[in-house]
Amino acid sequence: MDRKDMIIGSRVAGGSAEEFETGDWRSLTPTIDRDACISCMTCWIYCPDDCIVVDDGKVTGIKLAYCKGCGICAKMCPKSVITME
Repeated sequence: MDRKDMIIGSRVAGGSAEEFETGDWRSLTPTIDRDACISCMTCWIYCPDDCIVVDDGKVTGIKLAYCKGCGICAKMCPKSVITME
């Protein structure tokens, strides 16, 4: 593409992380004890891959297709209701 053919303010479309299920990379899987979870959202704040599922202000699960198993959610949980298995 020649510079004069480019449209000002446009850019070539990039990839999207939603297209790549990276959950196969993990060796440990986070599990949430939903009965003990207080939905403080700390795990949601710290998850680098936006894998914490929240419905109506409550933590309801983890998007395992994208979770790489880093364990940050378990480490940061103030009630220790997330375990890595």
